[in-house]
Amino acid sequence: MGFLSVLSMAHRWIAERASAGDIVIDATAGGGVDTLALAELVGRSGTVYAFDIQQEALDRTNERLSPLADNGKKPDVRLLLENHARMAEAVAPEAIGKVAAVMFNLGYLPGGGDHAVITEPASTLAALDAALSLLRPGGIVTCVLYPGHPGGAEEATAVESWAAQLPQTLAQTVIYRQLQRGTAPYLIAAERRRSN
Repeated sequence: MGFLSVLSMAHRWIAERASAGDIVIDATAGGGVDTLALAELVGRSGTVYAFDIQQEALDRTNERLSPLADNGKKPDVRLLLENHARMAEAVAPEAIGKVAAVMFNLGYLPGGGDHAVITEPASTLAALDAALSLLRPGGIVTCVLYPGHPGGAEEATAVESWAAQLPQTLAQTVIYRQLQRGTAPYLIAAERRRSN
């Protein structure tokens, strides 16, 4: 049967923590795969924020969401042409501390686009900090890393360091990785601690 792909595992972990009516965030809209999964998860009563710095990515994401709109199942989706590092300022104030899940799928826009336009460690780390500040207790941040492309290994190392240094009183972190394939994509997640 094999193990789940890193993206499937990220979706599973999020589905265990988010449900209809929740607020969720796609920090890297890209081709819209994660945005669609989040939209289906939270349904018409939910809210999805999707960030990207490329209009092409937001256009592709909007197109991917069109079947939900056609069937009257589309949640409140806010596509933002904005760096994910500005996530905390860009979401509605009432969402702070109430977000169920934030997904990151780092690297470049797949299926075309300029592969020189990639996520960068500094803005990604700022976005991860922002994401954690937006989560409700028990909420999750998932981050798929791609060490195999130029700049990807450095970003992956930075994210691993970020996750390893988080205080355990704030969040619990895990890594999901194929150990025999050093450049294969892998997943890091952080779950915000519940209050005692």
